[in-house]
Amino acid sequence: MNTLTLTVPEMSCGHCVTSVSETLGAVPGVGDVRVDLEAKRVEVAGEGLEPRAVAAALREAGYEPVES
Repeated sequence: MNTLTLTVPEMSCGHCVTSVSETLGAVPGVGDVRVDLEAKRVEVAGEGLEPRAVAAALREAGYEPVES
């Protein structure tokens, strides 16, 4: 299983956590999403993860990810 960690500076509330979790959970290859609101970090795990697809999904949801 591959893991990708991103910083998402725009996350600021519970709604953001839900939005990011649902958005990334729908990306092909993503098996698990863990969001740490306080640290503004997202850890995505899965098989065949495509970092560009993960970042693109976040951008479509209105968040600008920074690879950690």
